[in-house]
Amino acid sequence: MKAVLTISLLCISNIFMTLAWYGHLKFKDMEWSRSLGLITIILISWGIAMFEYIFQVPANKYGFKGNGGPFSLLELKMIQEALSIGIFLIFTLFFFRNEKIAWNHLVGFGFLMLAVFFVFLKK
Repeated sequence: MKAVLTISLLCISNIFMTLAWYGHLKFKDMEWSRSLGLITIILISWGIAMFEYIFQVPANKYGFKGNGGPFSLLELKMIQEALSIGIFLIFTLFFFRNEKIAWNHLVGFGFLMLAVFFVFLKK
């Protein structure tokens, strides 16, 4: 149960993270935001990132073996990185349709998944 909760919270966290880091790149397409300055965009991104932390911190707290969770610190980081790339790819497909995801991007993602496999490989 803690594993599912941890991964679910990390997914939600990564959605907010991706929106905070890259969502503002779509502001030029929205009338209300075309004239915003960099400081305003940074503050909006920080506001979004706050929600990332609201989900990230409990995910790590519940998921960490040292707190009774199922994952080591390295496993938590690998899960987060894999989710981050996966959610970023989905975000790119839906919001940045002019960006092309090429075979080498998919191979790179495959290597990340292979890294996750090796991190979770039991001795």
